[in-house]
This record gives sequence, C-alpha cells and structure tokens, in this order.
Amino acid sequence: MVENSWSQIPKLDSTCLFLFCMQKYFPFLDWLSGYNKKTLQSDVIAGLTVGVILIPQGLAYAMIAGLPPIYGLYAALLPQIVYALLGTSRQLSVGPVAMDSLLVASGIGAMKLANVDDYVGVAIFLALFVGSVQLLMGLLRMGFLVNFLSRPVISGFTSAAALIIGFSQLKYLLGVDIERSNRFHEIVVNSFDKISDTHLISCVIGCAGIIIIYGFKKWKKSFPAPLIVVIASILLMYFSQMDQSGVDIVGAIPEGLPAFQVPSITKDQFIEIAPFAFALALVAYTEAISIGKSIEHQHDDYKINPNQELRALGLANILGSFFQSYSTTASFSRSAINNEAGAKTGMAAIISAILIALTLLFLTPLFFYLPKPILASVIMVSVFGLIDMKYPIELLKNRRDEFFALLITFVSTLFLGIIEGIVIGVLFSLLLLVYRTAKPHVAELGRVGESDYYKNVARFGNEIEKRADLLILRFDSQLYFGNTEFFKSEIARRVEEHGADLKCIILNAESINYIDSTGSIVLKNVIKEYRDKGIDFMITGAIGPIRDILHKSGVIESLGKEKLFVKTHEAVNYIDKGTTKNEIQDKISGQTLQ
Repeated sequence: MVENSWSQIPKLDSTCLFLFCMQKYFPFLDWLSGYNKKTLQSDVIAGLTVGVILIPQGLAYAMIAGLPPIYGLYAALLPQIVYALLGTSRQLSVGPVAMDSLLVASGIGAMKLANVDDYVGVAIFLALFVGSVQLLMGLLRMGFLVNFLSRPVISGFTSAAALIIGFSQLKYLLGVDIERSNRFHEIVVNSFDKISDTHLISCVIGCAGIIIIYGFKKWKKSFPAPLIVVIASILLMYFSQMDQSGVDIVGAIPEGLPAFQVPSITKDQFIEIAPFAFALALVAYTEAISIGKSIEHQHDDYKINPNQELRALGLANILGSFFQSYSTTASFSRSAINNEAGAKTGMAAIISAILIALTLLFLTPLFFYLPKPILASVIMVSVFGLIDMKYPIELLKNRRDEFFALLITFVSTLFLGIIEGIVIGVLFSLLLLVYRTAKPHVAELGRVGESDYYKNVARFGNEIEKRADLLILRFDSQLYFGNTEFFKSEIARRVEEHGADLKCIILNAESINYIDSTGSIVLKNVIKEYRDKGIDFMITGAIGPIRDILHKSGVIESLGKEKLFVKTHEAVNYIDKGTTKNEIQDKISGQTLQ
C-alpha cells in the first residue's frame, strides 16, 4: 500500500501542473469551474446590453475605417468569443473601436488601391498581420513594451484622434462629399469649402441624433440610446422616404454569417503596410491593457496577465481575419457598460456575439433605411467622450514636463497624422526619460539634530548640522554613460563650495540601482582624484546588486573594503571616532554574490 501511495504522487503533481498550464493559457477554465445560475443571469443582462449597443457602433465604426458597414458586425463576432475564452479580463469588450478604425483608414487610405474589394482585402489581411505581431509578442513575453507608451502620450493621442474621428464624420452629418484626410486642419478646411452645399435634412437628422444620444447618456450610461435612435431613424426614413430627398442611407447589407476565406494581398502591399501593422498592434494592445487594468482594480477575483492579453488579442485578430473581420481591440465605452451592467465572466461577451450572429442571420435587411447621418451622430458622441480635459489640467499644475509630452503628442497627432503623432509622442517621452537620468536629482545630506538620520540639507534647513569638513551626497539615479559627466561636475561644484576645510566625501548610494562600465571607470577615477588631493572617499547604503558591481568592476579595490558602509552614520562615526565596523556591519557591507 505504501508503494502504491507513493507511486501516485508524481501523477497528482503532473495533473496539477497540467491544469495550471491549461488555466494559464485558457483562462476561461478558471471562471467556468465555479459557474452558476446567478452568474449566468448577470452575464446575460450585461451581454445583451453591450450587444444592442455594439450593433449600431459596429456599423458606424466600419464607416470610419472606410469599409462597408457590415464589416463592423463581422468584427464584432468571432473576436469577442476568442477573447472571452483566452483573455484574462472578465469584463473587457473586444470588437471594432473608433481609434483603430481611424488608424486602419489612415494606413490603408494612403495606399493607391484600385477598388473597394482591394481595400477590404488589405483591411482584413491587416487584422491577420496585427494579430500575428501581437501573438508573437505574447509568446516572447514582450508585454512590457506597453510601458513605453506613457499615460500623457496616450491621453494626448486619444484626445487628438477623437477630434479627427469626430470631424471626419462631418461629411455624413452635413450630407456633402468632403475629401478624406487624417489631419485635423485639412478636414476643417475641406469642410468649410463645402459647407455651403450642406444638405439641410441630413444635418437636422444628424444633429437630432447627437442631442438625443447625448441626453440619454447623461441620464443613464447603460441605456442603449444609440440603438433606440437607430430604430427610430430607420422607421422615419421608411415611412417618409426622405432618402429620395437626398439623405444618404446604408442601403443593402449582406445577410448571413461571414464566410471563411484566407486573407491575401500582394507582396508590394505587404511591404507597404508592414511598418503600420507593428504600430497598430502596439496601439491596440495599449488600449486593451489600459482599459483592462482600470477595470481590474474594481475586482479581486482575477489578475490581468499582460502577456496572455497579447496572446488573446493576437488570436482574436488572427481567427477573426479568416472570417472577414478587420482589426479589433477593447472598447472603453462598451467595457465600462459591460462592467456596470454586472458582467461576471467572459460569458457576457459570448452572449453579445450570439446577439450579433442573430442580427447577421435575420435582421440585416432592417438596416437598409438606416441614415448615415445617424451613424455619424453615434460616432461623434462616442469619440468626443474620449477627450480628457481634467488630466492635462492636472499635469499643467503639477507635472509640467509630462504636460508638454501630452501637448506635443496632441498637436503632432492633430496636424501631422495619427501614426506620426504617436511616434513623436513616444520619442519625446524617451528623450524626457534620458534627460531625467542624464541630470538626476542630487541631494547634499546632513545630520538631523542629535539623531542618526541624514537628510536633504535643502529640505531641513536649520535643523541640519553643517560641517565644512564633510560632504555627503545622495545620487538619485543609476550611474551610466549618459550622466557620468554630470556626476563628476556635481561633485566638483560642491567640493568647491565647501572649500579647503573639506576632508572627506561620502557617496550615499541608496538610490543607485545600476552602474555600467563607464560609471565604474568614472567612479574609480573620482576616488583616486580626490584622494590625491587629500580628500578621503567613502560609499554608504549600496544595495546588493551594486555591491556586486563594485567588486566585479574593481571599484572596491580603489575604494577599500573598510570604506564601504551600510549606514551613513556608521561612516561618520568612523571619521569622527575611529569606530571600526563590527562583525555584522562588516559582513553586510561586504556581502556579494561572487
């Protein structure tokens, strides 16, 4: 019996490991195991609520992308189901969104395509390309790349893109043919050129749609105002026959579910969209992870896994492309509504997809008389809600440098283009990061009263004991090739301020988390330079990885092990009283992984 019991343990371990791996890559197994009737009721209500909003949004967002409206419903079908099974957020609503639709129009619109079929083919292949990039990034665990898109950059980009999307709908709202552009000023100029040709009935219908949707939105966010307006406008057009008076309608929409087909484009088209696809993949992932993280904070029954999110979004786009879906990601408005409506699991998204499927099978003829000015009103109300005024004001008051990052991204996106704007925003953020590390904060420390605390002289003023013979500096950054000259000049400047009475420099290294080879060489040279001038040099507070670097790079040989301390007050006691380190202090200060 003992042998049999022991023999079962590896099998149990293997089973547990298998289940753990399955739940890691198929998160739906986690929530499915405890699924019950109460959870299903919540998911059904949320799923139907999001589904009825997604129908008019899908039709409208396809128009933004330059595609026939039906492709918005195709994009709302399979990607939702795939993400529901593979995504780690249980409330995220994946499908067509305004931002990505505009990016698709911006990228493909720049290509010289012969006809609508070629345009549709490239848009669908782009979804396959974007999904492949996201899946590969997920498999390579590259979710960290989203960190390069800071919140100021995202905010500036989103607000500018919302304005571009909103104003791009003026052609439908005014009922005139306005030349397409992804630059705000060109859209405005082109619109003013055609404003005298405004079709009054179209304008009245569109403006009425905006007022009604916005009014219902202010009253109750979860109320499906877009769907109500869509139904009402269809009835109005059907009975009034205003389409014969010049109001542009959607017209015939194909019935049935999307057919399976393998996306394909020419070699030249592939080369042309490749850079754009990488940018779109990153932007789409950033949207999804940002929304997912904001919703995650309201729930304690799951955690977002960035790399699994990449894999889920990637597969959603890949599989969706084989059923005529263009690029998809998470929607902020629908995810918020899904959460507020009580969605508990990914089943809510599956129910939304079922509603879309039923619409495709039986209801598409009903959208024949849907006026395009109403779809424009749905888009405009939706995207203008993405413009954030509070955050820039907050940054202007408290973080001027980040405000300029937001402003530069906003202006670049608005007047140069969608992709250009986000690239410039990211580059400016990286330059800002380099600037901060190149000229980091350096604090001169002093003893606070009779305590063992050594704090910033500039902050504590008269409470600090000032000593002409001692200079204690805290360098609040890594020491690398980009800031070594600043490091040397700061020490030299403060040494000069202290004058001839200075006897010792203490470098507090608590805030230094890395020293590269250039930093190590400079540190050795600085130690030697000041010791040659009769000024001793000590280091305190170095964390483990820095102690390892000090030993491996030979800095410790220039410094001397006895001049490396755990606490600043221990180094000062050594100077003033000749107090040597005890056994514990010596062990901690000299401990390395070598």
